[in-house]
Amino acid sequence: MNLLDLKEQEEAIVDSITHPDLDMKRRLLDLGFYKGTPIKKVLISPKGDPIAYRVRGTTIALRNNDAQYIEVIN
Repeated sequence: MNLLDLKEQEEAIVDSITHPDLDMKRRLLDLGFYKGTPIKKVLISPKGDPIAYRVRGTTIALRNNDAQYIEVIN
């Protein structure tokens, strides 16, 4: 499952990042999206994109086309 599959206020653990753009993958890792990190979907924008996630005490908004590449486990 990926971040888009989470419901609002649902928590999961980051399993992997499979983003094909290596620069974006590096940015996600720098922001704290690495294996074993707890993550929570906290806010969905009115149009559904972007979505805000709580990672390591920080709220980060990601576009759906990037969030789909972050695999999580419940």
